[in-house]
Amino acid sequence: MYFTERYVTLSHGRTRYFDEGMGEPLILLHGVGFTSGGDYFWANIPALAQHFRVLAPDFVGWGPGDRLPIEYSFAYLVDFVREFQDALGLSASHLVGHSMGGWIAALLAYESPGRVNRLVLVANGGMATRTLPSMTAFQPPSLDDLIREWSQRSSFDAATLQALAERDFQKVARPDALDSYRRILAHMNHPVNRQRYALPRRLPHIAAPTLILWGEQDPVNDVSLAAEEQRLLPHATLRLLPAGHFVPTEVPDAFNQEVIQFLTAQEV
Repeated sequence: MYFTERYVTLSHGRTRYFDEGMGEPLILLHGVGFTSGGDYFWANIPALAQHFRVLAPDFVGWGPGDRLPIEYSFAYLVDFVREFQDALGLSASHLVGHSMGGWIAALLAYESPGRVNRLVLVANGGMATRTLPSMTAFQPPSLDDLIREWSQRSSFDAATLQALAERDFQKVARPDALDSYRRILAHMNHPVNRQRYALPRRLPHIAAPTLILWGEQDPVNDVSLAAEEQRLLPHATLRLLPAGHFVPTEVPDAFNQEVIQFLTAQEV
């Protein structure tokens, strides 16, 4: 599926983002997967763009844009979102973050409350400080690995699965992709960093109305964390969906409906 692809120049260099629709700005923040990026939300952008101006950037360190030969810290990734807003002339926006993207979105809402209108946290990665084997023992995927991953994360037809896997495999082939990703993982896997940037002490101070979306069978971030997140957030609604960790692609119609309903509600 084709979306309007643009580039914006930030302090680290050029960043790719997808830009669709009109209306209030809605920024989609992707997870930590090696082949992730703004295009992860391809099954969500068309529906959301009927109601909002949807902006889906590649985080610095992902996608075809410029990278830096350093570890990308949590602080750097949070400021990346602020700088992205600045570059597009956005004083504030709605934020939707999946997994790592939810962690970064929540940190931004804590640090810069005026930047976030409404917040959607999807299988938020910042509720647990443990590392994951998929991160600590990471190996770059083959094309067959990517086809298998997409088949597990979605119910798309075989042709779509093949196309998505081939798209993502092009990212694997980028010469600096692996070194860049390992620098990202080095920071995120460090127990001190994970503890310092954990969300529980920050959530009670987040003022933005928040929707929590979580898969009932999430094998990555246990669903019990969703209830704890709701308890800590002052203005939160929780919705459990029949999915695992990759809610936006496993149940895209339900995900889109929940997000649109929450963001367009007159009162939350």
